[in-house]
Amino acid sequence: MTDAARTPTSYADLFSLTGRHAVVVGGGSGIGREVARGLAAAGATVTVADVNAAAAAQTAALIGDAATATELDVVDKDAVDALAAARPADIAVTTVGVNVRKRLADLTDADYDRVLDVNLRSVFRIIQAFAPGMAERRRGSVLAFASIRAQTVEPGQGLYAATKAGLIQLLRTAAAEYGPDNVRFNAVAPGVVATDLTGPIRADTAWSDAYARKGALARWADPSEMVGAAVFLASDAASYMTGSVVTVDGGWTAVDGRFDPFAPR
Repeated sequence: MTDAARTPTSYADLFSLTGRHAVVVGGGSGIGREVARGLAAAGATVTVADVNAAAAAQTAALIGDAATATELDVVDKDAVDALAAARPADIAVTTVGVNVRKRLADLTDADYDRVLDVNLRSVFRIIQAFAPGMAERRRGSVLAFASIRAQTVEPGQGLYAATKAGLIQLLRTAAAEYGPDNVRFNAVAPGVVATDLTGPIRADTAWSDAYARKGALARWADPSEMVGAAVFLASDAASYMTGSVVTVDGGWTAVDGRFDPFAPR
């Protein structure tokens, strides 16, 4: 394809997802719900998949006719494979994640297995289930939500951070393997987002305020603020992006955040 052939007739059309089918795993709540709504708003038909069938149905109802809901447990390989076979996707997104906040010495093998299975092995399953079909059709975008914890950690975040860092490397490997088939793999790394997962932090005023002050924007994110990056990466506007990580963290990883010598004292 020549450079002239790559040039779009309308740059606005680059962001359109019309005619594409997206599967959003974890779409029943939080970031997943808003991403599902955002993809539909950009023109995609959406399958909302979640371990909580009622929550998936609620998201689909919010979207309307462009969405259907299905129950899915990402630790069930057969179920993930069946979903990919029944509903081939042009776009596959996963936002699922769990955290066990313990110091490394206090973690159990059961803790390790649970966090690894949900946060990392599920992404492996999704790649194996959806990527081959995308490769056959020579078009596809797989997007997984990582975290700033893949880059910066704190006590008690060891397992979560390790799985999110591993997730990024897994996506990069898939990007290398499926690049010739025009299938792209990217990650979004959110900062502190007001979701059920971060509920225990937000319930502690001191902890919540400390997190808010750390970022340059000095606040928590709403789940809807992750939608722009997801729609962009799913669309042709990101056609030359694969193996990338888009950080949406309000400046958390950009600034030191400990002391402002120019602040009034």
